[in-house]
Amino acid sequence: MNLPQTRISRVVDPVIDAVGNATSWIWVVLMLVIVVNVCARYIFGEGRIEFEELQWHLYATGFLLAISYCVSSDSHIRVDVLHERFSERIQVWIDLYSNILFVLPFVALMLIFGVPFVEDSFQRNEVSASPGGLPFRWVIKSMLVVGFALVGIATISRITRLAAYLVRNAS
Repeated sequence: MNLPQTRISRVVDPVIDAVGNATSWIWVVLMLVIVVNVCARYIFGEGRIEFEELQWHLYATGFLLAISYCVSSDSHIRVDVLHERFSERIQVWIDLYSNILFVLPFVALMLIFGVPFVEDSFQRNEVSASPGGLPFRWVIKSMLVVGFALVGIATISRITRLAAYLVRNAS
């Protein structure tokens, strides 16, 4: 579906696209860390918890930052059993209401509860409980807040585009 651009989307969407493109490199780094970890474990008999935790952190960061790109580009997964059978106008209405009624409140809850979660971790200077684990646990926890903030911004941009479509195609 080709949605019109709005003032907000012309500012937000390139930023979200840049985040998405930059995030795609995390997967390359993740693969390198996995290869190094597997080689260290099976060739040299030396497994390291740091590599295990770094893998989890890279995967979580990549996933959380890429969600906003999926919202912006409308490449996220949805249940299309009914959606595809509707007219384009009905699809836009469904997308508009689902973003307003479901996505934005969920993002708000994640931010409301996520910020104190990260603050507490930062204030306690939380580290991994695993021996030899990574320090600065608040950094990975902050990706939750950053990721959902980006999703919120991308969703607002998408809502403006959906609304512009409905206004331009009013019947």
